[in-house]
Amino acid sequence: MQTTIVIGVSIIVIVIIISYNLDQAKISGQRFGDELAQIQSDLNDETKNYDSNMSQYQTGKITRDAILQISDKHLDILNNILSRYSLLRPPEAFAPSLELFKLSTESQIDSDKLLKEWIQTGENSTRVKSDQLLRHAFEYEARALNSFNTAKGNSG
Repeated sequence: MQTTIVIGVSIIVIVIIISYNLDQAKISGQRFGDELAQIQSDLNDETKNYDSNMSQYQTGKITRDAILQISDKHLDILNNILSRYSLLRPPEAFAPSLELFKLSTESQIDSDKLLKEWIQTGENSTRVKSDQLLRHAFEYEARALNSFNTAKGNSG
């Protein structure tokens, strides 16, 4: 009788531990998803803001010196956003998508550096390279979203 009680209690404890671990994994995954979404939202907002400033520069509403200063601040903000990816602790299934999001942001930073160089020099080849890197950033982001959604589908 005592052995049966010990076995029963052991089974209950094991079920509680497994349930707890699954709940913690789900909470961890949700926290990671929320933090990643915030980073992506901040990146999107900064990109839209910079694109708006670039449009104003191209229509003559912002001077060259002003857009260069704006570009410096923009690159600082992007680098700060990039560093936030390193603070995330993704569940294992989401690690590949996180790496792709980082690659996307790194490509965007490189693209925007070349865009700033184009503003400084007027060299069209620099603008072409910037556009190529921006396309790579979009490709990485599309792959990251696909990877994230696949991992999310497999974990849920």
